[in-house]
Amino acid sequence: MNRIDNIDSIADRYDLVIVGAGPAGLAAAAEANQLGLTTLLADENISPGGQIYRAITTTPVKRRSVLGSAYWEGLALVHDLEKSVVDYTARTVVWSVEPALDDTGKLIEPTHFEVGLSQTGKARLIRARRLILATGAIERPVPVPGWTLPGVMTAGAAQIALKSSGLVPEGRTIIAGSGPLLLLLADQLKRSGANIVAVLETTPRGNFTAALPQLADFLCSTYALYGLKLLAKSRFSLPMRRKVSGLSIVGSDCVQRIDFNDNGISRSIECDHVLLHHGIIPNINMASALGCELFWDESVHAWTPVVDDWLESSVAGIGIAGDGAGIAGAPSAAVRGKMAAIAAAAALGRIDVASRNTMSRPLKKQAVRLARGRAFIDRLFCPTQPMLRPTDPSTIICRCEEVRAQQIRDVVNDLNVQGPNQLKAYLRTGMGPCQGRMCGSSIIELIAEQRGVPVHEVGHLHLRMPIKPITLEEIASMPQSQAAKNAVMR
Repeated sequence: MNRIDNIDSIADRYDLVIVGAGPAGLAAAAEANQLGLTTLLADENISPGGQIYRAITTTPVKRRSVLGSAYWEGLALVHDLEKSVVDYTARTVVWSVEPALDDTGKLIEPTHFEVGLSQTGKARLIRARRLILATGAIERPVPVPGWTLPGVMTAGAAQIALKSSGLVPEGRTIIAGSGPLLLLLADQLKRSGANIVAVLETTPRGNFTAALPQLADFLCSTYALYGLKLLAKSRFSLPMRRKVSGLSIVGSDCVQRIDFNDNGISRSIECDHVLLHHGIIPNINMASALGCELFWDESVHAWTPVVDDWLESSVAGIGIAGDGAGIAGAPSAAVRGKMAAIAAAAALGRIDVASRNTMSRPLKKQAVRLARGRAFIDRLFCPTQPMLRPTDPSTIICRCEEVRAQQIRDVVNDLNVQGPNQLKAYLRTGMGPCQGRMCGSSIIELIAEQRGVPVHEVGHLHLRMPIKPITLEEIASMPQSQAAKNAVMR
């Protein structure tokens, strides 16, 4: 690969720009290179891998048993990228994608894009004929009282610290929430020497019964053996408390304890750190800002982009691959990344339709096989309404603007607010630096609760560019277009 550390060295035009260097982005870039597309892989991290394979080439955690065999599978994807001639730029934020205009202000073509990049304080615009969004998933934010206290972070953030720097929390650590990552992180941290005093699992009692019809399919899947091993480890080596509810983190200047309901009994455990996790959902922010059609996926209780059999979104020229197009795990993300690259090559005329179909046929079979068992996992760890809709009125929902649950309920009731975009006008929710990543899913839950309607009727936040914060200094650093120069001359 051709690593570019200076934004001025990035080419002006590419056949394909891929956003995100996780498993989907890595696989898509390597495949696009094989098919002869000039490709830029842009990623915000300092090295390739995304979240699941974060820091895989630089991690100080050298004992492979700590992070597990599934983590190290990502090396093959990075090696494929390194053998390519793809342009790869790290620490680069894609903050804007707009239709490309010529110097007179006319649209060049519907499928030509102007892509805004920012790196180390400088910004510029480049052009791309096609885009693949490989932005992956984000952790589902589930606000609980005290979740903004120092000492509280998401399980994913703790995993970033472990993978990137070999850091583990000091002192008494509690991991709370639901989902496969909960047990995986607890195991990883314990192997790294962390003092795990409790793992509080909030998976509701009725979920297993509801998921039971999909159990046979799960037992025949690629997830089964790994998942059963993880469950066995948790039972015998971790201080598990299952089916807890009513989480509340207590402290003045930092975390001091966590209160919870344990099978009808109120309990408290003193601690120094709390790591929260309630599953993952697709990262839809870029897709939403681009106007891609979304649908409400009840299986994961989240908005998800609509894509066709070739991972093409509803917007011409934009593909979406990996967990950003539906949660299915890292191996599936890599397969779907390859499919998206093949579809892009066909759309650009580098291969014909027959070749596209032939190349994609085994990948589609792999994708179907890797999706097996997901229905059981999704149903087992699906959060319930009491978990998603905090009952404590003082719970902060929007961290950027410090908006609390009762404020949202009051405004929705008093002003007849119908959806999250209307709420922005009154409370600025979703308008901070996170652009709704931390509050969007909770806001729509509270609006649905107050209106007495299903969540999908409330809708989702409609985002606009820039999708990530950019400074005026960065904008001023961009080279002027010929049209702008002509305007100044006039």
